Amino acid sequence: MKKPCGDSRCGEIDISVIVVNWNTKDLLKNCLCSVYQTVNNLNLEIIVVDNASSDGSVEMLKLDFPQVIRLVNQQNRGFGAANNQGFAVMKGEYALLLNTDTVLTTNAVAKLWEFMEAHPEAAIVGGQLLNADESRQNSIASFPTLLTLVTNESLLEYLMPRRFPSKRYEHKGPIEVDSVIGACMMIRKKALDEIGVFDERYFFFFEETDLAYAIRRSGWKIFHIPDAYIYHLQGQSIGHNVQSRIEFYRSRYQFLRKWHSRLYYFCAGIIIILRLAINWAANCVMAGVTVGLAEKLRQKCIIYSHLIFWHFKRDKQQS
Repeated sequence: MKKPCGDSRCGEIDISVIVVNWNTKDLLKNCLCSVYQTVNNLNLEIIVVDNASSDGSVEMLKLDFPQVIRLVNQQNRGFGAANNQGFAVMKGEYALLLNTDTVLTTNAVAKLWEFMEAHPEAAIVGGQLLNADESRQNSIASFPTLLTLVTNESLLEYLMPRRFPSKRYEHKGPIEVDSVIGACMMIRKKALDEIGVFDERYFFFFEETDLAYAIRRSGWKIFHIPDAYIYHLQGQSIGHNVQSRIEFYRSRYQFLRKWHSRLYYFCAGIIIILRLAINWAANCVMAGVTVGLAEKLRQKCIIYSHLIFWHFKRDKQQS
């Protein structure tokens, strides 16, 4: 291990920590504190890319973390474009991407780094994300296919655990996966130089899935490290409103259109709309049975209605 270091003034950089922030000042502060408290034997630089926050995030950084490299945007450029700004100035051999709603545990980063050092074929690694109560979150992402779109993913994880690994099973050691959840992921700079960075046509979702797909097509490997633990206050950095869900669907269509044929893309679209319609109908029936008293069911009906309307509006615009 190398001499402990907290910023980029300590010589050779092992890891460039890149955090994209948008109006999550308190989460950002907790995230950065966890980096300094848990990473003690690696040379780090920390780069925060702020996407035009209006909550005092930049002022907090200047006051509490003056050693952090700050890249301040005048507009919200999204996850991929902002991380690309970090990639452009990083000096580390590896980039560690963190959401602001993550809190590192002791040795989590060291375990990711040690695996990368020992496995030169690995381009990306991710750890095990945890809820606040220490229960496991899903930390592995499979690439979207017609099979995953038409079938419940939980069923696929149960029937084919080797092909669709998940939090359902406790993994005894590192496993190779399609992709990892982007809340915490370490990327080898050499792979970025070879394959390229995030596709900036994605705004918030599927950036890491798209990059992972390109990386695996080029022969690199991606791994999940089950004993590198990271708390993830899931979704607090993005919210759960209808617009976020629409952005998710927009990004998924972008991925399918980019990597598959027109026929495949068309079939995927039909499956997605049918599943939305079935979910809308089922929730509306259940809401009717409860005479509208179940708030969660009513909200789901409203959300599915908005999503279906967006799909038809989108299809009309594309025709």
